[in-house]
Amino acid sequence: MSRVTVVGAGLAGCEAAHLIASLGVDVDLYEMKPGRMSPAHHSSGFAELVCSNSLRAAAVTNAVGLLKEELRRLGSLIMEAADKTSVPAGGALAVDRNEFSAYITEAVSIDPRINIINEEVTSVPEGDTVVIATGPLTDGALYESIMSILGNGDLHFFDAAAPIVSLDSIDMTKAFRQSRYGKGGDDYINCPMNREEYLAFYNALVNAERADVKDFDKEVVFEGCMPIETMASRGEDTMRFGPLKPVGLTDPRTGEEPYACLQLRQDDREGSMYNLVGFQTRLKFGEQKRVFGMIPGLENAEFLRYGVMHRNTYINSPLLLNPHYEMNSRPGLFFAGQMTGVEGYVESTASGLMAGYYAAMRELGVEDVYEPDSDTVIGSMANYISDSSVKNFVPMNANFGLVSPIAVKFKGKDKKKQKNEALAQRALAKIDGFAHIIESVRIK
Repeated sequence: MSRVTVVGAGLAGCEAAHLIASLGVDVDLYEMKPGRMSPAHHSSGFAELVCSNSLRAAAVTNAVGLLKEELRRLGSLIMEAADKTSVPAGGALAVDRNEFSAYITEAVSIDPRINIINEEVTSVPEGDTVVIATGPLTDGALYESIMSILGNGDLHFFDAAAPIVSLDSIDMTKAFRQSRYGKGGDDYINCPMNREEYLAFYNALVNAERADVKDFDKEVVFEGCMPIETMASRGEDTMRFGPLKPVGLTDPRTGEEPYACLQLRQDDREGSMYNLVGFQTRLKFGEQKRVFGMIPGLENAEFLRYGVMHRNTYINSPLLLNPHYEMNSRPGLFFAGQMTGVEGYVESTASGLMAGYYAAMRELGVEDVYEPDSDTVIGSMANYISDSSVKNFVPMNANFGLVSPIAVKFKGKDKKKQKNEALAQRALAKIDGFAHIIESVRIK
């Protein structure tokens, strides 16, 4: 009987298990929670989001937005859950994290082809077909077992999470609701700063006491999750061109654009919790309350979760994996998720779906498998992490720079949008063909 072992029930593992089962192959899904929790997790549910509730841009003219649409058309469980549990977030897709996790946990738990085993795996399973999706915090005996098989060392970068505050503790006489450029209605809460307020905050931030994170100063900080204090240290105005940029916002009290502005994004369906957008941090908890409390509107903010930082591990995929997320030297051993060097929740989901597809095809004895090319976002990511010519390999978000260029010249002030629309149209046409192949195998 065909059977695949999947280790880890995060986004990548759940996506892989769901697709494998839908193709008629049984799955043993191992998850160490609740018996053992990683430093970044807090609940026993599957597919727990810990860094941010946002799955980022929704429009297909953005690479990650296009990737989400590709996943939808391929029958992604994670995208189904995200769409069912979404909360307002302007031009982004955001979810109620608890409902999102519960939806996926239930879907995986009731699938008759998925056998859930709640125990910690301490060595790479010996089965013919295995998907390792244990995430970037993999440690202990399993970490040592993986490294002994890979024989090529590992790489590290640091990741961080932003604080969350309660809605009723935000001073709305100073803050205001508005989305940038009016996109998405009043989905965001904005805390505006004038120049004097910004400079006082900036000086307090760069001098605030940091939590001790071993080897932080010697390692790589992933740009997409850079601590706000690290960003501030790059220059007085750096934050004003990043998470504190005021463009597209108008302070109703002055009728003008603020000097700087912090946006807060809804973190739960009820709208009682708000995430400080772009404020990943490694400040000590007391310092977070003191320094972030200098921002107008947050003087008396109740912190429901303080920001935290942790070290992530990823493998040197270009030297180890093929475009199927399969180990070159050990056919049948697949890797998925952030440990492969794809960065982001959506990207991890995509790697899980692809690893699951190829693992299922292997168990079904299908040799001539479809491989989405770099005309698609999902294919471009697989090709990036397996490209042996890539030097200085670092985690990568989905982006149009990885996608094959289109042989059309566009003109006019909206030529970038035209180009991205053409890229999306080309990608989705190919994804529809891939989806038809999957559907022809899927158990009805």
